[in-house]
Amino acid sequence: MSYLRYVKVIGTMHVSPESRERVRRIILEEKPHGIAVELDRPRFLSMKSKQRMGFEEALKLGRRGFVAYILARVEEKLGEEFGMMPGGEMEEAINLAEELGIPLFLIDEDISLIMAKILNAPAREKLLLLLESLAVFMPLGPGERRDVDVMREYRAMMVQFKRRYPYLHRILVEERNEIMARNLISIVDSLRGHGIKKPRVVAVVGLGHKTGIERILNSKKRYHPVEFYV
Repeated sequence: MSYLRYVKVIGTMHVSPESRERVRRIILEEKPHGIAVELDRPRFLSMKSKQRMGFEEALKLGRRGFVAYILARVEEKLGEEFGMMPGGEMEEAINLAEELGIPLFLIDEDISLIMAKILNAPAREKLLLLLESLAVFMPLGPGERRDVDVMREYRAMMVQFKRRYPYLHRILVEERNEIMARNLISIVDSLRGHGIKKPRVVAVVGLGHKTGIERILNSKKRYHPVEFYV
């Protein structure tokens, strides 16, 4: 059975203002029985409380804290460039779930497990990632910003990322695609088990996850359910 008939996957750029507007429009059009977002409980609580880890606090947490701090600052810099802080489309989906009384599901892998896998990456990939991340903090010079198709550039970036970082691509994209797809399957089965014959679920995920998740949902395989957060 294809679960894709029950799930509308919205692929967004976490730093694109248009993504927030698109998420709102689609949710209002679909009127889903459930809304799923690419978050786990720790990131959800952090987003709700507006907490921001400081550099000194990150150092106290060791390597995992330092890596988390660097990744967060990179996302913030990108948010400044595109006019929206990261997670705006997730916040929009969460707010709509609360406003409309729609169950909210957190379908991503726990961030502590993700960070542990990142720290186990090959030395070459970690060094290359650090060097390229530092470049994000360099301000753009006059004339360097140009009108581009942001989504097209993002897809090209994902292709390059897979080629340059095969290990990180597997743990950050492919494995999480599997986890999020299986959680979506569990959500659909749960809704059907509660008497909803044709449940509708809207899933808000990063653009790089959309195709992979849809491929799994559309397969004929049956997956054992995994725990998802509500």
